[in-house]
Amino acid sequence: MIDSPKHEGMRHRLVEQLRQKGIENQATLSAIAAVPRHLFLDSGFLDHAYEDKAFPIAADQTISQPYTVAFQTELLQCCAGSKVLEIGTGSGYQTAVLCHMGIEVYSIERQQTLFKKTSLFLPKLGFHAKKLIFGDGYKGYIEAAPYNGIIVTAGAPELPKALLAQLAIGGRMVIPVGKDQQIMTLFVRTGVKSFAKKTFGEFRFVPLLSDKASTAS
Repeated sequence: MIDSPKHEGMRHRLVEQLRQKGIENQATLSAIAAVPRHLFLDSGFLDHAYEDKAFPIAADQTISQPYTVAFQTELLQCCAGSKVLEIGTGSGYQTAVLCHMGIEVYSIERQQTLFKKTSLFLPKLGFHAKKLIFGDGYKGYIEAAPYNGIIVTAGAPELPKALLAQLAIGGRMVIPVGKDQQIMTLFVRTGVKSFAKKTFGEFRFVPLLSDKASTAS
C-alpha cells in the first residue's frame, strides 16, 4: 500500500469535516492532513479510511475515529518538543499524529501483537517515537516522567493515580473515564498535590485494563 494524491485529497476533506465539528488547532489539523490513515487499517476498510469512524484492528482493539484523535490531541495543548506519554499505542495512528507534530512520544501497549507490529511499522512510515513500551498502561512509564502531557486512548473504569503522579506541574492529562460509556476528562496539574478537572461529554472506547500485559495473539 502506498500514499497517493487521491488519499491526500481525502484527508483534506476529512480535515474540513473536523473544522466544522469544532477542531481549531492548526498543528493538529496539519497532522491529520499529513498522516496516511489508510495505511493503519486492514485492507477490508481501505475504502472507508477517511470517514470519521472507528474501525476494528487486531487483538480486539480499535483505531479511534479521527474526530476523537483530533479532540484529544487538541485538549493536550502540547507543541513541538513537548514530552507526552500515550497509553494504548494500538495501531500507532495517534502516535503518528503526535510524532508529526514534533512531540516526544513515549507510548505503552499491553497487547504484544500490536506492540510488535507497530514497533516495526511506524519507523517504516518515518514516524519515530521516543520509546515504545510493552507493558501495563495503568502504571505509566516512570522512567521518563514527568510529562507535559498524558493521553489515554482506552476507557478507564477508574482514574489511574499513577498517571496523575507522572504529570509535570502545568501538565495536562486527557483520559476517558467510565465503564460502558466514558466521559472525556481533562486534568491539569496545578501544584504538587493539586489538579484542576474539566469534562467534555461522552465518548466510547475499548477498556483500559489494569495489571495486565497480554502476549495473546
